[in-house]
Amino acid sequence: MLVREERLMVPGPVGDLEAMYLNNDSAQGIALLCHPNPTQGGTMLNKVVSTMQRTARDQGLATLRFNYRGTGKSAGAHDMKSGEVDDAEAMLDWLRQRHPDAPIYLFGFSFGGFVAASLSGRLQLRGIKLAHLCIVAPAVTRLQSPHRISSDGLLTIIQPQDDEVIEPEQVYQWAEQLSRSHQLHKVPHSGHFFHGKLVELKEIILQQVFAAQL
Repeated sequence: MLVREERLMVPGPVGDLEAMYLNNDSAQGIALLCHPNPTQGGTMLNKVVSTMQRTARDQGLATLRFNYRGTGKSAGAHDMKSGEVDDAEAMLDWLRQRHPDAPIYLFGFSFGGFVAASLSGRLQLRGIKLAHLCIVAPAVTRLQSPHRISSDGLLTIIQPQDDEVIEPEQVYQWAEQLSRSHQLHKVPHSGHFFHGKLVELKEIILQQVFAAQL
C-alpha cells in the first residue's frame, strides 16, 4: 500500500513552515527537497520537485518538501538570500531527528539548487556527512560568499540544454571550475521546467543518484 505524504507545519527560524512529509520507518535514506524561486511562483508543489520527491520515495527514502518563509502558509517574508537556507537547515534537522542514522540526500531545483548547495556547505562545517547532493538547473550565480558547496559526498548536476531561465553556459562553466568531483548531465531539447521531459528527468536521477547506492 502506497503511503501518502502528510501535510504539517514544522517550526522554522521565523515561524512555522508548511511542509509535506513522507514517513518510512525502514527508510534507506532521507531526502530534503528545495523548491524554485518563490517570488516567481515556485512552491513545494512544483512539478520538478514533485518528480524528485516521487523518485526518492520509490527508492525507499523518507522525504520532506517544504515552502520557504513567506510562501504558501509558511510564516515570514521572502529573504532570497540566507533566510531560505536557514529554513532548509531547520527542516533537515527536523527530518534527521526522526531518522538519525539515515543517509542524507539533498535535492534542489533552480533557486532550490542554490539553497541545497549552500546547505551542503553548512552541513560540512557541522561535520554532518552527506550521501548525495542533486541540483537541477541550479541558480549557481547565487553561490557567492558566504554560500559554499560542500567538498564531500557525491554531487550530480542536471542541466537542461535549452534552459530559458538559467543560462546553461553559466552552469557548465561553474561546474568546470569546481575543485571537487561531480557528475554533470546535460539534457538535450529541454527547457527549464522539463516540459515533456519529466520521465527522462526521473530516469536520470535513478541512474546518476541511486543506481550505485541503493
